[in-house]
Amino acid sequence: MLQGPDDVLPLAGYTVAVTAARRKEELGALLDRRGARVLYAPAIRIVPLSDDTELVAATRQVLSAPVDLVVATTGVGFRGWLEAADAWDLPLVDHLRSARVLARGPKARGAIRGAGLVDAWSPESESSAEVLEHLLSGQEGPMAGRRIAVQLHGDPLPDLVAGLRDTGAEVLTVPVYRWVLPEDVAPVRRLVGQVLAGAVDAITFTSAPAAASLLQVAAELGSHDELVAAMRDRVMAVAVGSVTAGPLEAVGVPTWQPERARLGALAREVVARLPERDPVLRLGELTLQVRGTAAVVDGRLIELAPGPMAVLRALARRPGVVVARPELVGCLPGGGDEHAVEMAVTRLRAALGRGVVETVVKRGYRLPV
Repeated sequence: MLQGPDDVLPLAGYTVAVTAARRKEELGALLDRRGARVLYAPAIRIVPLSDDTELVAATRQVLSAPVDLVVATTGVGFRGWLEAADAWDLPLVDHLRSARVLARGPKARGAIRGAGLVDAWSPESESSAEVLEHLLSGQEGPMAGRRIAVQLHGDPLPDLVAGLRDTGAEVLTVPVYRWVLPEDVAPVRRLVGQVLAGAVDAITFTSAPAAASLLQVAAELGSHDELVAAMRDRVMAVAVGSVTAGPLEAVGVPTWQPERARLGALAREVVARLPERDPVLRLGELTLQVRGTAAVVDGRLIELAPGPMAVLRALARRPGVVVARPELVGCLPGGGDEHAVEMAVTRLRAALGRGVVETVVKRGYRLPV
């Protein structure tokens, strides 16, 4: 399929995976509108609050004695905690009125105020690290002996919790919206296979548990190291923030992150970073950009079959360098022989024009950069 210069969208020709459970359709729509082929593989599911016995137990522990400080990390999580406590007839809001309530970001601050509580402080960076730094600075008084409730939202925040406990504080963790593996793991398993087959260009992550779950599923399939290698080498991992990126960076996977931890900003980060990964080559009077499943020639998007695409990608990795036929055989999906390479080149020339792939007699093929 061919599109004209005015029709080429920034993510056209790329395949982007969405691992989010919540708001996955919203993120997918943002990527789809920019031309991406979107794969949905929710890597986690949320335990319903009404069924969460751990949350009930944590709430009762908070209510068992006065609380000095409360850290609200997310708006939806803090609001959900208060609403769940109300449904269980537990007087949580009244119990927290005597505490100083800290908000990690503006959404958490809005949830605090919406409950009729007062937010005492929030960091400019919206990071847990700055919350910890503030509490250790002495501005809230000494921490030793203080009773501190930390509302979690899927991520255990080990640095924040351990940092406070090291001061001698009693830290009560409240696991709101616990995330576990999805009931149907098949889409995540398929995603692992598609990544290893070279059929995915980028994976988006909106939570640390989703990143950890993808790695866990790959390990259960015996493909952990191969998945990590693919994400280090050619599959772009785009995380909504530094906490989300943690499990990936712990195994050496580089990540890209937007300046603000927002869904729209995450989509814009994919739009900005994925196309710039593939340079625009000048072949005589033509320009060529090789994308995931398509080529852009002089501003025209041309989708290609897997065989020709694999050959073009191999040539584009070393523009101007002659690539021998036996090497190109190894790039063909499903294998083949030198005749299959010649057929792929013929199809490439038919689709892209004869000036794109040059034959070097008895040696192989190259892009005439």
